[in-house]
Amino acid sequence: MSTSEGRTGTGMDRAAVFDVDGTLVDTNHLHVVTWWEAFHQAGHLVPTHAIHRAVGLGSDDLVAHLLGGRSTLADGEADDLSTAHKVLYAQYFERLTALPGAAHLLRKLAGDGWKVVLATSASGEELSALRRAIDADDAITATASADDVAEGKPAPEPVERALELAGASAERAVFVGDTVWDMRAGSRAGVRCVALLCGGIPRTDLEEAGAEAVYDDPADLLASLPRSPLA
Repeated sequence: MSTSEGRTGTGMDRAAVFDVDGTLVDTNHLHVVTWWEAFHQAGHLVPTHAIHRAVGLGSDDLVAHLLGGRSTLADGEADDLSTAHKVLYAQYFERLTALPGAAHLLRKLAGDGWKVVLATSASGEELSALRRAIDADDAITATASADDVAEGKPAPEPVERALELAGASAERAVFVGDTVWDMRAGSRAGVRCVALLCGGIPRTDLEEAGAEAVYDDPADLLASLPRSPLA
């Protein structure tokens, strides 16, 4: 199955849509370090705390956000920075680690009748590495990757595409993520939003961005399922 191919269902299907980086796989701080190095190599001194808050945006949006907007960038600068980041980050592909309970959570939801769909800005080899780390392909119905949408989070398009792949309506879907960009994307798509703290973003920020419920990590959400929006 390709990353964008899915087993479509009926409008009555329930969709559990998951961000990947920082939500299912422990990668956010790896992204911070490799983006910092990419910026540093290009002569930009960007604080790591600012990069951390921008993780979750697509590459072009992240660069523009951190360097003052698209109008301030030289031709090709965003592409060059993105390429540098990809090269630096790729050295970790074989060492990526799923967050506690990630695979068990996806399998539990699939067993309970949810269509599990990933919505991520990753694609290609990076996405393959993330899926290997999660090690739960048997529970995943489909993946909405960066290749499937014109606009990344916080635009609603990644979540809307995930719902299309699941054959589910927004009213019967929950989006789980770890950043304010995830919460804003889910809210704009009209789905209930659940946030995890394992990406390093404060609870208050996630709630203000639209999180209905907040849990520590996938294992905590799994243990709390009967009392969660995914009940």
